[in-house]
Amino acid sequence: MVLEVILMRDRNLTNCKREITEKEKKFIKKILKNYELQVLSIERVRSVYKVETNCGNICLKEIAKNKRKPVNGSILVEELDKHGFPYIAKYFKTTDDHLFVKYNKSYYYVTEWINGHECNLNDINEARKCMKLMANFHITTFKIDGSKLKLRNNLKNWPKIFFSKLKDIQYFKHIIKNKRVVTEFDNLYNSVIDDFYNMGITALHLLNSSDYYSLSRKANSKRSICHDSIYYQNIIKKDDDYYLIDLDSIKIDIHINDLGKVIRRLMFKKEYQWDFNKAKELIEAYSSANPLDKADLGAMLSIIVFPHKFWKLGKNRYVKEKHWSEEKYIKKLNKLIDFDVLQQKFIKDYITYVQHYK
Repeated sequence: MVLEVILMRDRNLTNCKREITEKEKKFIKKILKNYELQVLSIERVRSVYKVETNCGNICLKEIAKNKRKPVNGSILVEELDKHGFPYIAKYFKTTDDHLFVKYNKSYYYVTEWINGHECNLNDINEARKCMKLMANFHITTFKIDGSKLKLRNNLKNWPKIFFSKLKDIQYFKHIIKNKRVVTEFDNLYNSVIDDFYNMGITALHLLNSSDYYSLSRKANSKRSICHDSIYYQNIIKKDDDYYLIDLDSIKIDIHINDLGKVIRRLMFKKEYQWDFNKAKELIEAYSSANPLDKADLGAMLSIIVFPHKFWKLGKNRYVKEKHWSEEKYIKKLNKLIDFDVLQQKFIKDYITYVQHYK
């Protein structure tokens, strides 16, 4: 595990906190001795530990394998801060100048804890502000010296990812066909699997007919960095400012990867429901800080409409065999099915918007 003390926040996380064991307290205190921090209190918040110390609140995070993550994160934070983007948690070094501590078979690292609350992306006004934050993060990454960063390069990989997920969907169909006992969820999933597969083919076609490869070459020359984990819990509002946290997933990719994934997730929320006008607000908020052109918008549509949630639901059921109730699986699937008509209208409105975009 990696000891990550993250600049985190007093968020509205009552339901995300849990009591920790005495065993946990002991190993956390042992880890933090490497930082000469005096522990006053500890609580578990989501997947990290919020630790009150004599030097203020910190965030301790565990990672199982890749000890390069805190190194990359720390380098990026320093570079961003140097170029006028201080809205990310700072990393702590140990007394012997390391960015992580090994404990048993894991690593831990430490960052500041931002004392704020998680953003509410369901509120379109707050979501627009968060899109500007993301845009400014992206712009600043172009200015930094990234020579010391060792990041995964995802450029030119989107077609491969889409194709792999489409093969998975075909595999799920094969699994259902060969089941001895077929459940209600199996029947429902199988009844719409061709429709969602075809939606994936449409997304792949949109991608291949866009300027995706040209955008990839441009992004590669600029070493374009994406956060790749822009969720509401990773954007913290402190006073009037917003902060990005959790840099564990940063990678080289086109910036529209971040924006497209956020829009895709939000469109399934009841506050959005594949309303293109709301997606347009998010696009224009982002573009007001980091201008997008037609090529960006054309490629981004593919990532927005690819049936990722349908694929993920099938993977949870037929590969990971996640132990959800039948009712929960059916509810999640029905939600995806119910949005089909609205999603088709969204695509038409989006394409019309791009055609007239200047």
